[in-house]
Formats: sequence, structure tokens, C-alpha cells
Amino acid sequence: MRIPIIAGNWKMHKTVTEAVAFVNQVKDQLPPADQLQTALAVPTLSLVPMVQAAAGSPLKVMAENCYYQDEGAYTGETSPYALYQAGIHHVILGHSERRNYFHEDDELINKKVKAALRNGLCPIVCCDDTMARRIAADDKIHWAVNRILADLKGLSEADICNVTVAYEPSWAIGSGQSADSNQAEEGCYLIRQTINDMYGEEVANNVRILYGGSVTPANARAMMAKSDIDGVLVGTDSLDPRTFLEIVNH
Repeated sequence: MRIPIIAGNWKMHKTVTEAVAFVNQVKDQLPPADQLQTALAVPTLSLVPMVQAAAGSPLKVMAENCYYQDEGAYTGETSPYALYQAGIHHVILGHSERRNYFHEDDELINKKVKAALRNGLCPIVCCDDTMARRIAADDKIHWAVNRILADLKGLSEADICNVTVAYEPSWAIGSGQSADSNQAEEGCYLIRQTINDMYGEEVANNVRILYGGSVTPANARAMMAKSDIDGVLVGTDSLDPRTFLEIVNH
């Protein structure tokens, strides 16, 4: 059984003080983790204070990125080994902002995914299509399939069972223009079928696939009602405790 997950991605928002205050506002209002998993991906400075603040609650704290080496002369990077030792067990990799602003390609993301898994981290691997693909004449999604083939290349069946995939159309992120639930389901279905082709039906049926891109309290319920959507990755509306809780308690 795939336990659904609702995860917020704060990006570069909130001070450490604000982050801890947020945890204290929401941690006692979350559903049990065996029914719905809740998580927040936050800036590196806030990770350890938030882990401490969330102790004993269902809330999980995630990293927004990591490097593919455990240590070394890599100024400004975050070690996956150090993350795990700090009590972090999940990390977002391959977000479209990392791909676009920092020019991360699929080869680099694949290295990061393997490094995360090697260190006991469960990666949430983001993949997208493009506006050009979405408005093309056939209005079908193909790019996401290519992303998955590249980003998950070389992973074992045991590895893939610790991976979550997030389908995030690049044209929907931060635009206020969400895919409708049928479009989101189409993307998630194609990703699951791609994993099926790579690893078989049993594995594919155990991998969680999320939708992300302008998720709000108004559309989260419809997204999560779809059979191939196992949760949502929330951007802007995860920054306010009221809207985050509204989505979580949909």
C-alpha cells in the first residue's frame, strides 16, 4: 500500500526563527504518519533546528538539495552523509529550478540520486515536461518519460523502492497555472508506466508519484483523488501554516 505524502518546498524562504515557529504551529495538527505523511523541504540553515522542533511529531524535515560526493573540496555544497547524520532522511533532487538556474543536467542528477541512496537518504526526484511540449499539437507528455529513464539509470530494484518521483510541469511551477487533475494524472501515469517498463509491475505499483506545480487548497483534493497521484509537492502555499494545514487536512 502506498501511503500518500504531502510535502512542502520552501525554496529560499524563512529565517531559522520563522521556520521553528512554523513547526510549532503545525506539528500537533497533522494526521498520523501511517495514514498520510507530511514533510517540509527547507533551506539548509533551518534543517537541524526544525528536526529538533518536530521531534515526536509526524512532521518530517527534508533537504532541498545535496551533492554527489560525501565530503571534499566542494565549497558551498551539502554532503548527503552529513544530512543523514543530522537526522535528515529525505532530499529533493532535480527540481526544475536547479535544472534551469544552476544548469543541472540528468547525468548530474543521476549521480546525486545514487549518492543520496548510498547514504540512507530517500530522494524525491523531480521531472518535468516543458511549455513547448504541453502546448504542442498532440497535447501529450513525453519529456517526463525521458527524464525518468535518465535520472533513475542504473538503480537497483531495492534502490527504486526508496525513491519518490514528483511530476512538476515547468510551466506550472510558481505560475499560478496548475495542470488540471486529468493532465496531472496523465503525467503520473506515464511515469509509473515507465518505471513498470524498467523494473516491472510490482515495483512500479510500490513507487510513490507526486504532482507539483501551483498546488493550492482548491485543487489538492482533486489531484489526490487520482489513482496514480500519491500526493502533492506544494510550493507557495506551504509557506503559510494555515494553507499548508488546509491542504494536509483536505
